[in-house]
Amino acid sequence: MAADKSDRTSYFPVIEKKYGQPMSYWFSQMASIADRKYPEQIAFLKEEHGFSQAHANALVMYSRGSETTRRFNTLDDYLAKADAVTATTVRAIFASIQKKYPKLELVIAWNQPMLKLGDHYVFGLSTHAQHILIAPWGEAGLALVAAGIDGYKTNKKTIQVPTDWKVDAKLLNSLVKARLDELK
Repeated sequence: MAADKSDRTSYFPVIEKKYGQPMSYWFSQMASIADRKYPEQIAFLKEEHGFSQAHANALVMYSRGSETTRRFNTLDDYLAKADAVTATTVRAIFASIQKKYPKLELVIAWNQPMLKLGDHYVFGLSTHAQHILIAPWGEAGLALVAAGIDGYKTNKKTIQVPTDWKVDAKLLNSLVKARLDELK
């Protein structure tokens, strides 16, 4: 089973092996530069010790008290700071999709709510102050977005909808269907 990369300590065995010192050594190195800013600490590890960006980030962030990259575990956690209108819209988006595709699992990945089928991501979204970005996965869904969808502002990989969006189930289900067809 793959290591949980959201847990920064999962990098420690590789750091010890790759850079030839026990973690106690690396913690003492971090203590010696604790007064430096994040970019300076990253640069120190990369330039002085040959760390990769991922390993340097794991060590620096752990040393700063952040033991995990995960900020949210559930949709409720994700929506805790959203206003009521946005939260209602997001829940309606997922409910609309899961009504038609009940086998899709709602998960948090990259600190965003996503729908998965097995190991494959199908759909995701992110909330912002003035809008919600809905994001299909896979080439087929992205092709629909890239072609432009009448009445919606589209970006390279997302569709922007207002926080009080009247959910367009037909649009959502066409994006999801495109991804599911691609996975067959």
